[in-house]
Amino acid sequence: MAQEKMPDGTDAPLAFIPVVANKDCTEKDGGALWTRPPAEPTLRYPHIWYGNMDEDDWPEDYCPPWYHSTAQIDSLRVNTNIQGPLGTGVFAVTSTQVNFSGNVIAGGQVCGSTFCSVSKLFDIPHPTKEKKRLVHACLEGPENGVYVRGRLTGKNVIELPDYWRGLVDPASITVNLTQIGSSQDLIVDKIEWGSRIVIRSGSASNIDCYYTVNATRKDVAPLEVEQDVVEGKSYPAG
Repeated sequence: MAQEKMPDGTDAPLAFIPVVANKDCTEKDGGALWTRPPAEPTLRYPHIWYGNMDEDDWPEDYCPPWYHSTAQIDSLRVNTNIQGPLGTGVFAVTSTQVNFSGNVIAGGQVCGSTFCSVSKLFDIPHPTKEKKRLVHACLEGPENGVYVRGRLTGKNVIELPDYWRGLVDPASITVNLTQIGSSQDLIVDKIEWGSRIVIRSGSASNIDCYYTVNATRKDVAPLEVEQDVVEGKSYPAG
């Protein structure tokens, strides 16, 4: 079939082009999710086309205007929702970049290898005040960092989580100690194998302190803090 032309002579946008080798013209019943009141079955998926072709002129290899497995559309407006198979199945968006001009709200997890934004917040109903929201922001820093914290009482060894050995660079470990109740002249004596931190009291006092231990992840590349602007790449506003 020859390419349809617009009145100005340019090529008209293509209509749905099914994969002819796997042509399947059976009705695709989506069940109750695809019915109209009063429960009239809506088995046909309307054939979307630009208006450059009448239904009587569709090529022989087109199915009736039901379901087509592939399509190319320049712009798509969805007024209500986009559903997966039967309304609940998973569907994929394959693109190197997807841009949104408004809010993206998810009822479940948002997962990916990297999250980039101007600020990172959580926003939840206020736990103690009615008609209030509780909003916190993440700290910003020049590294992919992790931490553990706690209280050390009556002993001199901080046992780090066993997964730290595979997660962090041992040379990046730093320790902050806050003495409780009295001055104890606390000293980080040594860090063993990236798994244990030995504390010593210079005044030979019983140890009672809060601690925070920070480290940098080694399972991802170091963060490039200052980066050149790349032409054509989209960035968070701000």
